[in-house]
Amino acid sequence: MVASLAIAALLPSIVPAPAAAAAAPGAAAAPERVIKDEVTLTVGPGGVARARETITYQFGGGKGLERTFVTRRHDSITHDRVTPVSNVRASSPDGGPTKVAVTERDTLTVVEVTGPAALNGRRTVVLEYDVRGAVAPMGAAEELRWTAVGGWDVPVDEARVTVDGGAIIRHVNCFTGPLDSAIGCTQFFTNHSRTQGVFAQQRMLSGEHLTVVAGLPAGTTGGKPIFERRHTVATAFSVNGVTGAALLGLLVLLVGGIVALYMLRGRDARVVGKKAAEGDHAPVAGSEFEPPDGVRPGQIGTLIDERADVIDVTATIVDLAVRGYLMIEEEDRAVTGRLDWALRRLQRDAGEDLLKYERLLLDALFTAPDGSPRGTVKLSELGGTFATRLDTVRSAMYDDVVEQGWFARRPDTVRSRWTIAGMVLTGLGVAGTVALALFTDLALVGLAVIIAGAALAYGGQFMPAKTARGATVLAHTIGFRAFLERGEVPAETAGGAAPQRIALFSRFLPYAVVFDAVPKWAQTVEDAGERAEGADNLYWYEGPAEWDLSKFAESMRTFTLATSGSISQSRGL
Repeated sequence: MVASLAIAALLPSIVPAPAAAAAAPGAAAAPERVIKDEVTLTVGPGGVARARETITYQFGGGKGLERTFVTRRHDSITHDRVTPVSNVRASSPDGGPTKVAVTERDTLTVVEVTGPAALNGRRTVVLEYDVRGAVAPMGAAEELRWTAVGGWDVPVDEARVTVDGGAIIRHVNCFTGPLDSAIGCTQFFTNHSRTQGVFAQQRMLSGEHLTVVAGLPAGTTGGKPIFERRHTVATAFSVNGVTGAALLGLLVLLVGGIVALYMLRGRDARVVGKKAAEGDHAPVAGSEFEPPDGVRPGQIGTLIDERADVIDVTATIVDLAVRGYLMIEEEDRAVTGRLDWALRRLQRDAGEDLLKYERLLLDALFTAPDGSPRGTVKLSELGGTFATRLDTVRSAMYDDVVEQGWFARRPDTVRSRWTIAGMVLTGLGVAGTVALALFTDLALVGLAVIIAGAALAYGGQFMPAKTARGATVLAHTIGFRAFLERGEVPAETAGGAAPQRIALFSRFLPYAVVFDAVPKWAQTVEDAGERAEGADNLYWYEGPAEWDLSKFAESMRTFTLATSGSISQSRGL
């Protein structure tokens, strides 16, 4: 009786009352973990392993659990070995979560099992699924290798895997820890009939895996590994039927473009070759000079390279001076401290002698930034509104060669259209290459488009083509250019009066600017002036004090360079 009373007195302190246990609802719940993860794998025909995984899970307020399978491994640079998990189902005998959602995440397949409400305490979840590609031939045997347990983000107290091969299992092994770990698991063996392999591991940390290996006789299942081509930069730019056809098409396109350019540009060459003999006549007849086909220096410059260049504008300025529309005055460097020239407009009625672009150039030179006319402008002061007006001059030069019938369309417009089309095509190719490289193996198709676009943009610079008339005029300049480059004075002209020779040779000079023959031909003008009695200036070019015609060649060379530089600077080139 005394003993009974003593035991009764001690019970309240040993066994807490239910009320006391429920009195602390705010107490921290036990941390979530896998108490036991038990997997049974049954290997069938085709190497398909049917799995039944019984998970005893300690919930701590969550609505479900997340099971992760490693279903893709890199086998080579271009291929992955895959072990797809399919037909996933979930059930629970004690009210655990059963709603299944399967997602693919890079090399992983994530199975999320959720329920309608938050759970606490232990629940059992049974997963059933099929695994393909885990069996592979290994010489005279087949081998099942599968990461049966793992990928949990919570610790695992106990893991156990049973493999039923349906035949004598020749060998077993297992590894635990990181995914590629070579550390053996706690226990592995076969049953007494050697038809089952049993693998066990105690206490796995979150993120650790248990990989099981079981060897079977050859032909037991007929299973083979599954490989998939991995999408990488190497595969994105691989050569296949589609990309090969695209590259071949690009080659045909480029060759066709070269042929088309030859037909357009080659026509120029053929006409020039045919007409060259006709145009190769003496450029000077008697004492009277007439430029080839009556063209102006700016026109010849635009015709030759199909561009209204800065040098063409410079040649036109010199030509306007030679023809008496302006005077070029070289300033005294010793006085001003720098080398500069003043352009002074002369009072001369233009009439029909000036072409449109020449008239626009005169107005551009002698119009102040505020729009008022000016009689003189220094070369160093070209700027302000001159840049805008110069664009108008160049545009008029392009219009002029079309009006002359030398081009069917403005060369700059033709170049711009082809170049813009090439740039747009290149941009589309870049965007297409990025998209194709990200999602397909056809990135070379986009690369082919980029090359085609770049070739189109580059080839567009050569697309302007002269008409037959333009090619004929160009042919007639061949002999004239050779004459200027030689710098030789015709015998019938050498004996003429000095003023006539100076005027004649000055008339040649603007064309020498276009043909880049200024030093040699300026020397010819200088020689003619030196032989003129009492001549220390030209009628269109005046030097500073103590300057004479012996310095003209160097002055002219410097002037053309300075003029081209000033014009380029005003255009922001």
